[in-house]
Amino acid sequence: MAVLILSGVLVLAVGGCVCVVWAARGGPRWVRGVATVTLAAGQLVRRAGRTNRDSSLDRGGDRGE
Repeated sequence: MAVLILSGVLVLAVGGCVCVVWAARGGPRWVRGVATVTLAAGQLVRRAGRTNRDSSLDRGGDRGE
């Protein structure tokens, strides 16, 4: 079951990347919409990762202490 879920996430990620490239070359309106959603999701993931990293540094993190 987990393999199916991960495969679906992989297909969505690859499809989003394809839409970003296609939109950069002037694709149809729906492609530009999917590309916008893909880029926004990437920004959210980056912010979430940065927040987790910053909070672990504030607590001492993995500095071997």
